[in-house]
Amino acid sequence: MEPQYIRIRGARMHNLKNISVDLPRNRLIVFTGLSGSGKSTLAFDTLYAEGQRRYVESLSTYARQFLGQMDKPEVDRLDGLSPAVAIEQKTTGRNPRSTVGTVTEIYDYLRLLFARAGQPHCPQCGAPIRAQSIADMIDLLMAEPEGTKCVLLAPVVRRRKGEHEQVLQKLRREGYVRVRVDGEMLQLAGDIRLEKTKFHSIEAVIDRVVIRAGLRRRLDESVSTAVKLGSGVMIVLFPDSGEERLYSESAACHQCGISVPALTPQLFSFNNPQGACPDCDGLGVTRYLDEKLLVPDASLSIAEGAIRPWYSHKLAPWTVPWMEALSQHYHFEVSTPFERLPERVRQLILYGSGEEKIALSRGHGAARRVSQQPFEGLIPRLNRLSRETSSVAMSELADRYMSERECPACKGARLKPEALAVRVGPWGIRDMSGMAIERLASELEGLSLEARHAQIAAPVLKEIRQRLRFLKGVGLGYLTLARSAGTLSGGEAQRIRLASQIGSGLAGVLYILDEPSIGLHQRDNHKLIKTLVSLRDLGNTVIVVEHDSDTIATADHVLDIGPGAGVHGGEVLYSGPVAGLLDCEASLTGGYLSGRLKIAVPKKRRPVQERHMLELRDACVNNLKHLHVRFPLGLMTCVTGVSGSGKSSLVMETLLKEAERYFNDRRGYAKGQPQLFGLEQLDKVIDIDQSPIGRTPRSNPATYTGVMSPVRELMAQLPESRARGYKAGRFSFNVKGGRCETCEGDGVLRIAMHFLPDVYVECERCHGRRYNAETLDIRYKGKNIADILDMTVAEALDFFQNLPGIQGKLQTIVDVGLGYVRLGQSSVTLSGGEAQRMKLAKELSRRATGRTLYILDEPTTGLHPDDIRQLLDVLGRLVAAGNTVVVIEHNLDVIKTADYIIDIGPEGGEAGGGIVATGTPEEVAACPQSFTGKFLQQLLPG
Repeated sequence: MEPQYIRIRGARMHNLKNISVDLPRNRLIVFTGLSGSGKSTLAFDTLYAEGQRRYVESLSTYARQFLGQMDKPEVDRLDGLSPAVAIEQKTTGRNPRSTVGTVTEIYDYLRLLFARAGQPHCPQCGAPIRAQSIADMIDLLMAEPEGTKCVLLAPVVRRRKGEHEQVLQKLRREGYVRVRVDGEMLQLAGDIRLEKTKFHSIEAVIDRVVIRAGLRRRLDESVSTAVKLGSGVMIVLFPDSGEERLYSESAACHQCGISVPALTPQLFSFNNPQGACPDCDGLGVTRYLDEKLLVPDASLSIAEGAIRPWYSHKLAPWTVPWMEALSQHYHFEVSTPFERLPERVRQLILYGSGEEKIALSRGHGAARRVSQQPFEGLIPRLNRLSRETSSVAMSELADRYMSERECPACKGARLKPEALAVRVGPWGIRDMSGMAIERLASELEGLSLEARHAQIAAPVLKEIRQRLRFLKGVGLGYLTLARSAGTLSGGEAQRIRLASQIGSGLAGVLYILDEPSIGLHQRDNHKLIKTLVSLRDLGNTVIVVEHDSDTIATADHVLDIGPGAGVHGGEVLYSGPVAGLLDCEASLTGGYLSGRLKIAVPKKRRPVQERHMLELRDACVNNLKHLHVRFPLGLMTCVTGVSGSGKSSLVMETLLKEAERYFNDRRGYAKGQPQLFGLEQLDKVIDIDQSPIGRTPRSNPATYTGVMSPVRELMAQLPESRARGYKAGRFSFNVKGGRCETCEGDGVLRIAMHFLPDVYVECERCHGRRYNAETLDIRYKGKNIADILDMTVAEALDFFQNLPGIQGKLQTIVDVGLGYVRLGQSSVTLSGGEAQRMKLAKELSRRATGRTLYILDEPTTGLHPDDIRQLLDVLGRLVAAGNTVVVIEHNLDVIKTADYIIDIGPEGGEAGGGIVATGTPEEVAACPQSFTGKFLQQLLPG
């Protein structure tokens, strides 16, 4: 009999405090609780890890060496566990060749569809191309109505200059009587003279027939003769209607002389040389030396450094004599602002003088030499140097001034012209890949194909339609198959994987998801919930780590972990139906769901000052409709809208890029070259995203926030350290001297186990303390450096209470709600939300200027409502200091507390990219066109 429960006994991973709980199988279960309370530890590090480990252990040792092995979690017993699938909150990677179509495998089916049911067209003139056998040609002619007159012509000359006397003589010798020359029927016995300098076409008249029964044998002979003489091509003229048809044994356009290769799936792959555009190698973009980067400030003169790379030490010796020569030859001053130089002078400086030679003088006095030579130009010279040089420095110099642009050959479609010209129905593969998934699904439902192709395409179209339907079901109908996978958010990538799991139709599986609602507007929440329910109804157990109230309300079972975070969490506060959670007094989650606790709406909004604005004009990245947007300074602005409406395009791809180019001299600029005014009122821009604060286990909160430096200085100033001559570097586990050299400061040793997972054992010399015994002898208030790193931030705040240099940095970490994190905790163990708040803490600890632009992309990811309350307090402190905060957000608690809202939409994808409403939350709530406003109305007073 199948077990009814997953029974967990004695779970002790990370901060879990010996948890024992029963979870019903084949139900939708939500794990909730404060950030850092232990939800993910129980779901992923315990349940998923053990389910995966047990499955892998059932395989042969040979198979196991190719699979990632997971450590056995710290748990006494786990009963009733199914094979587990984790769908985590992570991006799909940054491979530029990866697209939504390739990730979902829909593009593979599209390639097969076009290879088997596609109709080739000429890439130049667009005419249909079809290869036909002689039997096919005869069948087509015999299908004409009885009595139809036909003239069979063999093209022997196709638009070639000359008199062609030898061709005409050969036709006479072979017994042909008539020819058509340049569209005119002539007798070969007559005197035919053609102009030598003009193009001519000559077709021999093979036969003249009237379609009737019993004509097949004659047609077989005539068609064979025409095709042989016409080198595989025959033209049929219908005199009564004047229509002409071209029949060909090969797939080629005989108007343009272009051959089309055989249609194979490889021809439609941009990752295969057979199909990839040769100009961009299938990437859809090419790199080029950008004039705007070479001359970033045209108001400067050449003498003042307008042309940035000319003042590199590598190019300076070449620059000076040429500038003197050019200014004399073309009569301009190097002290004139570059933008005021004549257009011809600017162009020749950048692109060279062509064949025109310039008098170039080198040397001084008796060594002076003058030579006449053309000027190469800055851009051709940098291009040549980057190709020919073996110097890394020179290659990096050229790369610094390069930007990406859409490939001019394929227009970003990545494929060869021959592949792009193939159509299925009215659509090419570029058209289908560029449609929003919702529209593509609709177009394919109504796709009509001829009988032979329809039969071949039916099974392929079935697979494509099914996958598109699943993607629409998880709220991703606004994406296109051509969209780069690297531009997807973690939530979008997770929902793509969720859609593929539904498509697999598996039953009896334990699915574990990490906040699938991230990046999803409240309007589309029901789509996701419906998908989760359908996954459960297939006979699976679905566990969702989630804070979203709608998802929690739909759950069959809720597990609330707390009461606090980190060392203060790891306990089961409630396990059971949702209704019981609302009455649980110990649960913060229940308090917010029931309304006992809430994030208050500000009693008064900060006023917008018209004189203090950032004005962005002509934003047209992705689906943005050439927007003109104003961001008020000194306020907190929320950019809202449904998923795919263009929020990230506006803020991350346009506003942030332009601000970074202004303040940080970053390479590149937003697509379409928008204009951003008002940046002179600010002094810097800071992007606080959810990327890890460190890429290696050695990175930790103490080193990232700068706490470690004053702590090391403190330890080095102790009398014992000074007596031994220890410097601050002695207390770093990243350099030789004070660290344990057996484990090189890691605290553990890695033992490779071949087909088993690597085993990490505690270093037997330092016992996981990371430092050698001599360093650990140094103590401050009874604690050595290892003891200090093992403290939580809250404990360290109390420990260093009389040291303001350390205490100030620790206080900001506590203020953002991370007091439970240990100072020496590895950065890679922090969640995205924790990493983002750690970055906020680092910014808060810096000296405030009150003129900073902070940009945050969905900072509520992974945050409980109580954590959001603390986050809003921190953002409020930044704004109160005079800074500007711009937040992309779906969370209504954040939106309702904002000073100003910019709502993008109204829909996602092609139907988005416009401004729906701007103003205070109250003003946006009053806008009937705003989906965000409809949900805001329920939260605002009055």
